[in-house]
Amino acid sequence: MRRRAFIATGGLGFAGATLAAPAIAQSQPEIKWRLAASWPKSLDTIFGGAEYLTKRVGEMTDNKFQIRAFAGGEIVPALQVLDAVQNNTVEMGHTASYYYVGKDMTFGLDCTIPFGMNARQQNAWMTHGGGLELLRNFFKDYNVYNIPAGNTGSQMGGWYRKEIKTIDDLKGLKFRIGSGLAGAVLAKLGVVPQTIPGGDIYPALEKGTIDAAEWVGPYDDEKLGFYKVAKYYYTPGWWEGQAQLSTYVNLGEWQKLSKSYQAILTAACAEANGWMVGKYDTDNVAALRRLIANGTQLRAFSKEILDACYNAAQEFYTETSAKNAKFKTVYDAWKKFLDDEHQWFRVVEQTFDNYMLSKKG
Repeated sequence: MRRRAFIATGGLGFAGATLAAPAIAQSQPEIKWRLAASWPKSLDTIFGGAEYLTKRVGEMTDNKFQIRAFAGGEIVPALQVLDAVQNNTVEMGHTASYYYVGKDMTFGLDCTIPFGMNARQQNAWMTHGGGLELLRNFFKDYNVYNIPAGNTGSQMGGWYRKEIKTIDDLKGLKFRIGSGLAGAVLAKLGVVPQTIPGGDIYPALEKGTIDAAEWVGPYDDEKLGFYKVAKYYYTPGWWEGQAQLSTYVNLGEWQKLSKSYQAILTAACAEANGWMVGKYDTDNVAALRRLIANGTQLRAFSKEILDACYNAAQEFYTETSAKNAKFKTVYDAWKKFLDDEHQWFRVVEQTFDNYMLSKKG
């Protein structure tokens, strides 16, 4: 009998937690929050990730904790989510932290930096390598509690009107790029970086206001129509070996939540993280085939360009660490963890992947 009672009351892990959630919710208050995202509604993976996590919170609380997701521009401009959460204009947001490196370069390490981690390595650093603790200490100064809540995986290197064969081809190039750190690195090589929200990139590229643009990868880029106005599609997006997206919760609002609501919101964010990576890895395959069928010219950055960009990035990190103690604290720990991860991935992950790819021809 005791064994049956154990099974019936939650001894089955996730299944038990799911069954127990409505009972937990019955003793909890009703809460209605607003989430401001940095994404247009048309992008059903990146904005869909925000919608997915709000849906899961509702399901796990019997709709006692309701969160409504708003696209970029509906409540606040796409690149002002941090300010909206910090000031409690909205209770929470869904965004990419590197949009805010103008305030402090340390923000980039919560999302991605050039020549950085892949998605698995970022997840390991955040969950077991001390990254989350370091970054939460940093985010306290902005009245924000940050939770990883999505990842794009490795990204493409963007769309260009002309081929980029040498370093000289980068000089004077007006390039839309999301990461302010990558923009600073590219500026060292003569690029003129532009920060433009996702929904505004196509008209800027069409009108010639910019010469090139990057967003995420084939699935999103096809939806945004970039292939119609730029022919050359480059790989890899060395500035985004992954891009971790974050839920920002106003710190005061987070502290008001019960422990069970905090746990449910955290779990929903983790689910959204896995959901988004899986969807991008699935949908990018067919999208890239369609783009090539429609005339897209796939190109790889030359080793000369990658080496120049890599060296400029390392120079930038040294300079930034010398003048920004907060960045240095997080970056030094991040760098050591990545160096260790590279040793492990070289032993087995890279070896396995390279062999499997060699068999596919």
